[in-house]
Amino acid sequence: MSNLNTHWIRVSPLFARISNVPFLVLPVIWLAVAFTPATLMADSPASRPNVLIIVADDLGYSDVGFHGGKDIPTPHLDSLAAGGARLTNGYVSGPYCSPTRAGLLTGRYQQRFGHEFNPGGDSKGFGLPLTETTMANRLKEAGYATGLVGKWHLGSEPPYHPQRRGFDEFYGFYGGQHTYFDKGRAQIVRGTEKISEPEYLTKAIGREARSFVQKHRDAPFFLYLAFNAVHTPMEAEAETLATFATIDNRARQTYAAMLSAMDTEIGKLLQQLQDSKIDENTLIFFISDNGGPTMKGTTMNASVNAPLRGSKRTTLEGGIRVPFLVHWKGRIEPGTVFNHPVIQLDILPTALAAAGITIDPNWKLDGVDLLPFLSNPKSDTRPHETLYWRLGEQNAIRHGDWKLVQYDRNVEEHPTKGVTSPKLYHLATDIGESSDVAAQNPDKVAELRGLWEVWSHELAEPKWGP
Repeated sequence: MSNLNTHWIRVSPLFARISNVPFLVLPVIWLAVAFTPATLMADSPASRPNVLIIVADDLGYSDVGFHGGKDIPTPHLDSLAAGGARLTNGYVSGPYCSPTRAGLLTGRYQQRFGHEFNPGGDSKGFGLPLTETTMANRLKEAGYATGLVGKWHLGSEPPYHPQRRGFDEFYGFYGGQHTYFDKGRAQIVRGTEKISEPEYLTKAIGREARSFVQKHRDAPFFLYLAFNAVHTPMEAEAETLATFATIDNRARQTYAAMLSAMDTEIGKLLQQLQDSKIDENTLIFFISDNGGPTMKGTTMNASVNAPLRGSKRTTLEGGIRVPFLVHWKGRIEPGTVFNHPVIQLDILPTALAAAGITIDPNWKLDGVDLLPFLSNPKSDTRPHETLYWRLGEQNAIRHGDWKLVQYDRNVEEHPTKGVTSPKLYHLATDIGESSDVAAQNPDKVAELRGLWEVWSHELAEPKWGP
């Protein structure tokens, strides 16, 4: 039925021109027009772009070359940035792994369906709620081959398995972290079967991604490539470690080797797309699932979020503002820099729009299609005037260039537990959230707090605790 609706939209201008044709003749004319070779070509697999989403895990904001990183070369990620769009105010909807992924795959604030926190130690019964439809569901319904390679973290019990959430193929692991070397503790599965994986996991994930592309290069595909790099445990191959011998800090040296390995695998995949002659027909996104874990009390990985303040697990910029790239050769101008706020919730509607899928308002998406904005990056029109966050007592709202935030005091090693009082920052002039101007702007504080309260009242109760 969705295809019929699409054809009706395409031929509706013709109906305006033939409105004087007798009613009984119209169905015949509609069929003749709707299924002309030109229309069928518009719907052919070759005309729809492949969709590739690459997610890094716990990546520091300034640890990539395109954000000014110096000690860890990331040439392949830098090439994606140079050949497409770098979104300097790119956010995720949560400062934790699992909630962010729930928002990414649904295009909705995950708090709307109770997926507010990471699961606890006993994750039975946990998973992306079955009420939600994933990006894989929607693209598969439109004829895409769908695959997940890497980290899932959205439920390990049968109802939540990736292949019951729209993915045709799955290689990876269910949980929030995984060893990079087998060590007898590996929990890698292909489909539903546990397998032995002798290769360094970042390399294995890259290998499987290339295999998926090779297998589906002649038809539109959706590949969700979710690396566990650079999440702990801190494990790297000796050969890669040796290339960073000049880094004195051992943890930073290991982090550099892990990030470099991921960048290398991304480079191999980009080369695969080029060799398969499908690079011009592949829409690519790159994000981190949250900021680097730099706060004591988190599993720190030696990442750096500067010039941002804060860490993974906080609603400060360092927890929610991430490297964010969009690349579509021939469609997005190389070297585009987009400075208005965007969020990972936008990836789903952008991908669906590129695939020619009409978005039903009943889906109640919170993201928007970014392609019209990226085609005119200097416009004053913003994809979002307001973005919101809630993680238990922590919360934040960005409205224009103003941000009101309450964050975990532990980020400052404060002796008192809990969250701070509301702090107001003007991000256009204070990206590092160093100067709280709440006292000087009580009206702005009240305005933003009111907006956040309206949004928060729309949300569901969390389905599990932190």
